[in-house]
Amino acid sequence: MELKDSPWKDPIHDRPMYLVFEDKYPVTKGHLLFVPKLDDKEHVLECYRAAYALGQAWVDNGYCRAFNIGQNVGESAGQTVMYPHIHLIPRRHGDMDDPRGGVRGVIPEKQKY
Repeated sequence: MELKDSPWKDPIHDRPMYLVFEDKYPVTKGHLLFVPKLDDKEHVLECYRAAYALGQAWVDNGYCRAFNIGQNVGESAGQTVMYPHIHLIPRRHGDMDDPRGGVRGVIPEKQKY
């Protein structure tokens, strides 16, 4: 798949190496997708850098208390749009009963350890 064939339209930010979209099915308020303009290592890594920087700024400014950054790569990992994209999910106190385990929750019985 190429970016032009993806379901993402109307970016909220357009940067030289990536676009940012609001997630259509947000996990929490403010859930964003960072989508590289090219499907290569440098562009994907820039998405991670930018997502991390924004997440830190959100925490520093009090928008959220924490954040998750993640990517589903391949159908077995839950990827539904077969073009790379990075999720930035702001986390707030009380947004779930027990957040321990974080990304381990992709396999629920492995989340608690």
